[in-house]
Amino acid sequence: MILITGGAGYIGSHVAKQLLEQARDIIVIDNLSTGFQSTIDTLQKIKKFDFINLDLNEFEKVVEVFEKYNIETVIHFAAFSQVGESMQNPMKYYMNNTVNTTHLVKCASIYGVKKFIFSSTAATYGEPTLQGNKQTITEEFDTKPINPYGKSKLMSEQVIKDEEKVNKYFKYCIFRYFNVAGADIHYESKELLPRVGESHDPETHLIPLVVKTALCKRDYISIFGEDYDTPDGTCIRDYIHVDDLADAHIKAINYLDENESDIFNCGYGYGYSVKEIIDSVKNTMKCDFKVIKGERREGDPSILVSDNTKIKEKMKWEPKYNDLGLIIKSAYEWEKNLK
Repeated sequence: MILITGGAGYIGSHVAKQLLEQARDIIVIDNLSTGFQSTIDTLQKIKKFDFINLDLNEFEKVVEVFEKYNIETVIHFAAFSQVGESMQNPMKYYMNNTVNTTHLVKCASIYGVKKFIFSSTAATYGEPTLQGNKQTITEEFDTKPINPYGKSKLMSEQVIKDEEKVNKYFKYCIFRYFNVAGADIHYESKELLPRVGESHDPETHLIPLVVKTALCKRDYISIFGEDYDTPDGTCIRDYIHVDDLADAHIKAINYLDENESDIFNCGYGYGYSVKEIIDSVKNTMKCDFKVIKGERREGDPSILVSDNTKIKEKMKWEPKYNDLGLIIKSAYEWEKNLK
């Protein structure tokens, strides 16, 4: 049995979707603070599963879940993830992300969970210094997070690693995400119709913000800084389709059967600038909209791009949807049907 925490959220729902399509048995825990009951209802149509509306800070009830089910794998997504909010309310992030993860790891250990797959972040690297011709970030880069969100995730990583050191039956895979985007690649009569996708309030991610602007749900999109050391002066980021990221998590389940615990970057190994994303949305959706030039935001590095050599070589992971037009198209098809 596989337990997914945060399975009603953006990335968790895509992992749940793929596992259900493979007829795997799952349980989903989510407190629906940022996830949606409608997402659970959609997933239930693929294959029935047990959903438990539960906050991970309800420790006794979490223990009851482990007592009731024979859980062999935990895939842990449940977390707060807004960098700006973490700067304003750090305790919210340390309590939810780190303390709750610590208790979850403790439960997993006590009840004999063999595999723990953890959703971490490239924010653990902070503002990495790229040297020489090196334009991508490997897993060996120093972890120096610059905000409580990144710090809370790095602390959680350490908890997981420390448990593995003293528990010979416990293995982990930690994934450090870069910029996740897109929606469920699902076709009906050759028409792309995502069943699950991204919906945050407030929305802070670039691609859904630009797509919302293209759909006239926003008046304009802002570019924060045009004087970065990049070809067009705007920040470059590594955008990975959510279904490719979900596939990596599922591959990790089998990977841990034959391999040791490890940490992997999850990205495509190349990036796009803010201007390139805006232009691609305009070209893909064949529309125009207002773009406003603003000042730089504090803490925005010029370039954040993953080196994905390790996950490709060790896990044999290969992306299927590494096409910016498809990422944008899926995000657009999802967003246009949201109220």
